[in-house]
Amino acid sequence: MPARKFDGEALRRVRRARDLSQEALGRAPGVDVDQSTVAKWEGGGFPEPERLPAIARALREPIDTLFPRDGQPTLADLRADAGFTQRSTAALIGTKSSIPVSNAERALRRLNAAYVPLLAEAYGVTGDQLLAAQDRTFGVAPAAQASTAPAPRSLAEKLTFLLETTFPGGRPTDDQIAAGVNDYAGVTVISADAVRALRTGAPPPSEVLAGLAAGVVLEGLAAFFGVTVSLFRSDEELERQLVDTVALLTLRGSSGSFALAARGGEGGLDPAMLAKIGALVAEAQQNAGPRP
Repeated sequence: MPARKFDGEALRRVRRARDLSQEALGRAPGVDVDQSTVAKWEGGGFPEPERLPAIARALREPIDTLFPRDGQPTLADLRADAGFTQRSTAALIGTKSSIPVSNAERALRRLNAAYVPLLAEAYGVTGDQLLAAQDRTFGVAPAAQASTAPAPRSLAEKLTFLLETTFPGGRPTDDQIAAGVNDYAGVTVISADAVRALRTGAPPPSEVLAGLAAGVVLEGLAAFFGVTVSLFRSDEELERQLVDTVALLTLRGSSGSFALAARGGEGGLDPAMLAKIGALVAEAQQNAGPRP
């Protein structure tokens, strides 16, 4: 995306119109340069993008008027417009390194969801505006954001989707994924060949099946990709868990009613599942007998 336009001659004209010396402009808060640097800017140099907001404030001019931009901002543009260096973003997201922001600005890996509201607040934009800027950074056109492709359902489809959308600039290898899962587990639970089997839909080795049953492999994958483990569980698994929970609550004597929306609402269930749960609740209540 285009950077802000900078015209040294226009800067000189506005500075003189404000009766401000080069030295005074350089001492302005957030500008923080010497007189010779301002002179270089006016002679054809270009300030760091994160200094432009401070220069505009010192000259009492809207930044979009003094330094216009054609097009919408990327992640790096939003950061610069807020006056932050890339290095300073580590403190904004509560980490020791600015690598997560650097990777996102270079379209190598998208931001962890936890960082989005923190950066949006620091940059003075909404979460949606930050995500839109991230899409532009990764070259996703607005018209392409609404996809009609079916949502991934199998584990292989979900892994492929995450690899394509989270690491478009350089996907991790099967060895790297396996190492990440094993680091999470604290013991070797999966090999690169097993990761390849899960990713391609081939039958995984028996030891991986045992790990999947225990949940450790799924949890390790979720940690590696920065998502919740429920993403890797099938609808049937989640529904079975809900059925078990409803049965347990009912058998313990819960008298509360369950308001479950049909699928299509937020996290709702389909009518067939509702019917199964309703029958289960009725059967469990009948078996439990009257409450004392």
